[in-house]
Amino acid sequence: MNSVGDIVFYILTFLSVYVQVFFLITFLDNRKKIVIRHGPIELLKYPRVTIIVPAWNEEATIYKTVRSLLDLNYPEDRVEIFLIDDGSTDKTWNTMEKFTKYPNIRIFHKENGGKYTALNLGLENVETDYLGCLDADSTADPESLVRIMSYFEKDSNIMAVAPSIIAVNSVSFIQKAQEAEYHLAVYLKKMLGFMGGIHVTPGPLTVFRKKVFDDLGPYRHAHNTEDMEIAYRMQKNHYKIEQCNDAYVYTNTPPTVKKLYKQRLRWIYGSINNMIDYRKLIFKKGYGDFSFFTLPMILISLIAVCYLIGKMVYNLGSFLISKFIEYQTIGMNIDFNKHFIDPYFINTQSIFFISFVLYFLIVFSVIFGRKMVENKISFSPNIIYYFIIFTILGPFWLFKAIYNTIFFRKKPAWR
Repeated sequence: MNSVGDIVFYILTFLSVYVQVFFLITFLDNRKKIVIRHGPIELLKYPRVTIIVPAWNEEATIYKTVRSLLDLNYPEDRVEIFLIDDGSTDKTWNTMEKFTKYPNIRIFHKENGGKYTALNLGLENVETDYLGCLDADSTADPESLVRIMSYFEKDSNIMAVAPSIIAVNSVSFIQKAQEAEYHLAVYLKKMLGFMGGIHVTPGPLTVFRKKVFDDLGPYRHAHNTEDMEIAYRMQKNHYKIEQCNDAYVYTNTPPTVKKLYKQRLRWIYGSINNMIDYRKLIFKKGYGDFSFFTLPMILISLIAVCYLIGKMVYNLGSFLISKFIEYQTIGMNIDFNKHFIDPYFINTQSIFFISFVLYFLIVFSVIFGRKMVENKISFSPNIIYYFIIFTILGPFWLFKAIYNTIFFRKKPAWR
């Protein structure tokens, strides 16, 4: 009879595979709805849109960010751009002032209070029916806004549309691993859009109807993940969120382990604590796949990683203790004829099969996410980097985020 640990292992592994299979079935059911448009498109009407660009110490990137907004394939007189300096200590404000000659650009300066306060200052001045945010380290594709707005045009029930975020300027192995991860995210976000289960409306150019904030209130601090919290709030109030897979926004990714760790610690900490804040939505009727799939999926992922890492540490510790006792008893006895792992005592067929299926489905997701971006199917070495980097580093920011949550430690900062 299997031990309790083995039973838990197989349950968590089965649930992990189930999640990926569910995504695959969703893809197969909706693959004909995934449209990748090439070249300019036209709308019946061009609603006025305000794009808020919050910035703190972004002198190196904000110029390109604003230029990308000015180059959008959207009537200039229909786009308002708010540049908000959140108390920068570098030359961000000086760069913003270069754009005062443009009639559709307004610049604001405030004391540092965090991204959500900068966004809320923008909200107070918005006079258009649609608004979005663009992080100051990202750039928008010229066709991104018009493609996003086409979703609002075809469905009046849609309250927010998120773009596909693409990692660019990948040089280091850390960045190349993230590039594959972002392709995976494009695929998963589109599937969640089909389910009505999107749980984050990312900062890079998600566009909302202003009615969302009129009805639900402004952004909140939300553990430094305000873009996640507003999505949870929208789901709680049955506001529909879509994902426009062919609206591309390009972002720079952390180039070093230290910077990646700080970013992911903030993301995971926010994910855990926003779920705690909205825990009453889990398995609650009336909230569809967001309640019965998205939230449980996040919870399963957290538990599975914690358990598997804990099991590995426990097994390693048991092995080392047994070897120490053996050494104390009979001295050093190295037998190179013995296998470190004897496959006879392991059900290799089931473990190998389950692991193969799980990794195959993840690779499939990355490849088709890349197809949605580059319109081609091919295997990239970045997938290998992704598995290696995130397998090694992922547990560190996960356990730190859990530790900070349990012991009410200092909340992760932006940088």
